Amino acid sequence: MKKKLRPIMFVGTGSDVGKSIINAAFCRIFLQDNYKPAPFKAQNMSLNSFATSDGFEIGRAQAVQAEACGIDCRVEMNPVLLKPTSDLTSQVVLNGKPIGNLSASEYFLQTDREMLFNEALKAYHKLAEEFNPLVIEGAGSISEMNLWKKDITNMRIALATNAATYLIADIDRGGIFGSVYGTIQLLPPQERKLIKGIIINKFRGEIDLFKEGKKILKELTGIPVVGIIPYYRDIYIDDEDSVVLDKKHGTFSKDKINIVVVLLKQMSNFTDFNILERIPEVHLFYTNSIDDILNADIIILPGSKNIISDLLHLRKTGLAKTILTAHKQGKAVYGICGGYQMMGTKINDPHHVEGDIEIISGLGILPVKTTLTKEKVTEQCNFTFLHSRVKCKGYEIHMGETGTDTPSPLCKIINGSEDGYFSNPKTWGTYIHGIFDNMPVIKSIIETAGVKEPVDFNIEEFKDAQYNKLAELVRQNTDVSYIYNNLE
Repeated sequence: MKKKLRPIMFVGTGSDVGKSIINAAFCRIFLQDNYKPAPFKAQNMSLNSFATSDGFEIGRAQAVQAEACGIDCRVEMNPVLLKPTSDLTSQVVLNGKPIGNLSASEYFLQTDREMLFNEALKAYHKLAEEFNPLVIEGAGSISEMNLWKKDITNMRIALATNAATYLIADIDRGGIFGSVYGTIQLLPPQERKLIKGIIINKFRGEIDLFKEGKKILKELTGIPVVGIIPYYRDIYIDDEDSVVLDKKHGTFSKDKINIVVVLLKQMSNFTDFNILERIPEVHLFYTNSIDDILNADIIILPGSKNIISDLLHLRKTGLAKTILTAHKQGKAVYGICGGYQMMGTKINDPHHVEGDIEIISGLGILPVKTTLTKEKVTEQCNFTFLHSRVKCKGYEIHMGETGTDTPSPLCKIINGSEDGYFSNPKTWGTYIHGIFDNMPVIKSIIETAGVKEPVDFNIEEFKDAQYNKLAELVRQNTDVSYIYNNLE
C-alpha cells in the first residue's frame, strides 16, 4: 500500500500559463509511480465541459486530467463550473447541474460564498477518501487581491487542504521576474508559506541559459525554481482555454482535405476537433473568414453556449449567407450540438433560456426544429454511426429538443434511442460531442471528401502516448524528488 501523500496544488501568475496541462502531467506521473491520483478544481470557468458517466457536467480539463490518472471522471472533481452565456453573464453549474444564470457582479456579490466553498470542500474530502494524492488546480491568477474575500478556488483551498503549492509562470509572455516576485510578495504570510516551488513554463531555447534566472528568483522570493518546462509542439493534450484557438488559424493546404470550423463568439467544446486535427489527410483550422469558408472542402458548425446570439452574429457578418452558398456549391456542412440546431429551420425559446427572442429562423439546411428547454441533458453515450457496426462513444450536453416530421437518424444510441439528422453524406447534424473522436465518423467524412483509403488511426493509443510523452517531458525537467519530499 502506497504511503498517503499530502495534496499537491498548481496555481498561476495568470490565466493560460499552463496549469491544466502541468496538472495533467503530474496526474500521469503519480499514476506511473503506482499511486492512485485524482484531479480537483473547486471552481472552473470554461465553455469546454464534459459529461460524467452518471449524468453530471464538469469542466473538460478535469475530465482530461482524470483520463491521465487512468480513471473515470466524476462530478466531485469540479463542483463549481461557470459557463459564459455572454460577455456579462454565466450559467452556474453546481455539483454537475445548472442553478441559474448570473452576471459577474451577481455571482461574486450575491451568491453564498460560504455555501459554495463548503460544497467544494465536501467534494474534495469525498475524493480524498478514495484517491492518493489529489492533484489540485487553481484558477487564473492568485494575486487578484480584489477577489481574495470571494475566493473559493485558489489559496483558500490550498490553506484548507494544506496542499504543497507550486506557482506556474509562462516565460513566453515576458516579465517573468515581475510576475513571479509580485505574485508571491502580494500573498499573506500564511499563504506564502504554502508555496514550495516555482515552475517556469513554455521556455524556448537552452534551459541552461536560465541558470542565473533561477538563482535570481530564489534570491528574490526565497522559493526555489523546481522546474523549467520547454516549449513543445509535438505533444497533443486537450486544452480547455479558448485562448489556444488564437493559434489555430491557418492557410489552406494544397495536398490535404481543408476543414474549417466556424469560429463562433460563444463557441463551446472546441476540443471536439482535436483528434480530427491529427489525422494525416486533414488540415483543420478555425475561421470567421468568408473566403476561407467558400474555399473549404468541409465546413463544421460547432457547439455554442448561446445559439440565438451566435446565429444573429452569423447573419450580421454575412457568414450565414456564405455557409449557405458554400453548401449549394457542393461543400460538406456538418453541425455539432448548437451547430446542429442552427442548421435547422427554426429555433424556439419559449422559456427565454437564451434571452428575449422567442422564435428565430435557422439556416434551413436540415428539416428539423428545435425548442430550447429549461432542463439540461448531460450524459455519456455509446452509439453506432450510420451503417457502421463499430461501437463509438461520445457525450451530450445541451438544453433543447430537436425534432422533424421526416426522421432520418445519423446515429443509433445503444440504449435504443436515435440521434441527429442525416440528409446525405455531405449534410448532417448531431447532438453528440466527441463524435469526431471515432474512426468510423472520421473515415466517412474524409472518404466523402475524396480520400479513398484513409490511414487507420488508433485514437486510444494516441491519447495514452500523449499523456506519457507529457509526463516524461515534465519529469525530465522538474525536480520530482524535491516535490515528493514535500508531499511525504
